[in-house]
Order: sequence, then C-alpha cells, then structure tokens
Amino acid sequence: MMESFVKIRVLISAIKMKMLALGLLCGLFLSIDKATGNNDSVLFSENANLALRRTAHLLLAANGDSTSRIKPVKQSDNTFTVQLGALFDYDKLPDLLQESLTLHGISRGYNVTLINCENEALELGYSFLDLKQNGSVPCGGRKKNAGCYLLKVRFEPETKLASSSNWWLLTFGSLLAGLGFIVWKRKRKDHVLEVALESGVQDNAENIFSKIRFGNSTLDIANLSLISGNKTHNLTYREGKLLNLFTDNKNQILERDFILKSVWEDEGIIVGRSVDVFVSRLRKMLAGDSNVKISAIHGVGYRLEVSE
Repeated sequence: MMESFVKIRVLISAIKMKMLALGLLCGLFLSIDKATGNNDSVLFSENANLALRRTAHLLLAANGDSTSRIKPVKQSDNTFTVQLGALFDYDKLPDLLQESLTLHGISRGYNVTLINCENEALELGYSFLDLKQNGSVPCGGRKKNAGCYLLKVRFEPETKLASSSNWWLLTFGSLLAGLGFIVWKRKRKDHVLEVALESGVQDNAENIFSKIRFGNSTLDIANLSLISGNKTHNLTYREGKLLNLFTDNKNQILERDFILKSVWEDEGIIVGRSVDVFVSRLRKMLAGDSNVKISAIHGVGYRLEVSE
C-alpha cells in the first residue's frame, strides 16, 4: 500500500543522511589523523637523526677521538644510517645507542647492523630484544679492525591505536551529527509542505509525512485521527486501516473479499459483517464533508467517491 511505500522512502532518506553525516565525520577524523601522522613522522625522523649522531659522537669520544667529522645521517623509510670512519668500541654501542634513543623519546623496536664500507659485508649486528632480554648482545668482546663502517638502525613500523581523546571526539561528533540530522529533517519537512501547499499538491506532500488529504478531510495515520469538516475524530486501528485502504484507492471499486483480507486477515478469523459495521462508522465521521462519500456497490463491495 501507499503507506508502506512512503515509510520505506522516508527510511531510505534517513539512512542516506546518516551515512552522509558519518562519512563527513570519518573524513574529518581521517584528515586530522593524517595530519597528526605526518607531524609524528617528521618528529620521529628528527629524533632518530639526533639519536644516531649522538651515539656516533659518544662512540668516537670514548675511543679518544674528538676531531673526526660525523657525516650526515641518511634515511630510507624506517632505516637510518651513519658512517663511522674511525676505530670505536663495539661493546659500548648497545648501551650508548639505547641511551640516546631513550633521551630523544624513541620507544620503537629496532635492529642494528654494522656494514663494512669497502665490501658492504655485514660484520656485526643485534636486535633490541637481545639487549632487553639478555642484557647483552651477540658478538660482544670481539676485536674489530680499524676502517670505515656504516652503523645502520632499522626501526619497526609504528602501530597506532586510536587514543581515548579521539574516541571521545568521535562520539561527540556522532551525537552532533545525529542532532543536526533531526534539525535538518524537521526543517525539510516544513519546507516540503510549504512548497507543496503553494504549488497545489497537498496530497503528495502530506503523504510523505503520513497525512492524507481527500476532499475536505485529512487522515492522520500516525496519530489515528480524522479531520472532516470542522470536527476531529479519533480512530481505532481497524478504522484507520480501512480508511487508509479507501484513500489509497479512491474512486475505485474495492471488492468485499479484498477489503476483508487487507484489513482483517491478520486476526485469523474474518467476519463478513465487519466491513459493513466499520463502513457505517466511517460514513458518520465523514458526514460533514460533502465532497466525500462511501458508496455501496451491490453484490461487489464499496467505493470511496471523492470530488476534488
């Protein structure tokens, strides 16, 4: 029936608006998160750079070298490399590196490798887990020849979890979106009705909001009421359902069996006289509207006759 069709349309519109609001919110938070992520990435790179330069300086200083120049730190994604062109004590590397990372607020996991500049061979290396679990790293105490070495530190990618403040903002934003949708819907309803009334299409406009105009009468489905002439009548569920069936099919003949199945079938027991009794009630309520009449079609059923 028309009522079900209208309700489906209203429901679809509501779902679309909510999805749009949530989409806008998600876009907003993603853009905020992306901007924050970019800032965090830049800050991490700066801190990692400083930590490696500090480590290189302390390694050379511990070996009595205070003049050798420390070359710029190179970065490739999460890997940072600094060249050490003089002799240093490998055993001091793990503690000095961890101290420098802690000083600059870096808590990611990492792997360390020492590469020979000349033949690019991996000479020494360890994981931060070795230091964390055992307190020492592999290959400690071994002698290392003087020469050029690349100290390469590869950090684990950062795994970001939504902070409690972001969840609070998301919840608050969703509430605002819901409130905005309610206000929009109410304004839209008033606007549609106003435009519809001005353009003379009351019937279609009010159908959208469960009010049906026919003749000089109005059926309010949501509130189960009928305004006919200058009187307002409260309807029972069956009266409202029967009148709605008539208004959906005005000026058309409805067979008695069709009326019974449409209005009373959900009761399980169909009584033929019910149609006549309820039609009689509706006729009395519509008596004040000369443009509306429920006529009996002998041997067939009834017809709601409406002259606009």
